[in-house]
Amino acid sequence: MGTWNIRSLYRLGSLTALARELARYKLDLVGVRKVRWDKEGAIRAEDYIIYIYIYICCGKGNKNLQLGTGMFVNHGIV
Repeated sequence: MGTWNIRSLYRLGSLTALARELARYKLDLVGVRKVRWDKEGAIRAEDYIIYIYIYICCGKGNKNLQLGTGMFVNHGIV
């Protein structure tokens, strides 16, 4: 179990890379923040299912930033 400030999963391949890194550390349940996606829901990545929740916050220059938090759960414990 753990938490991870990932800064972004916006880049291509970053979701898979993070799932592989979590498997390497043998983590089954990990809370992540600053996902920076625009959709909520559940997504399968490698041996994990990630549940995403999106929220809006105020950014620099009065721009709203769309951020997100999530939970990586190993499919073996779902």
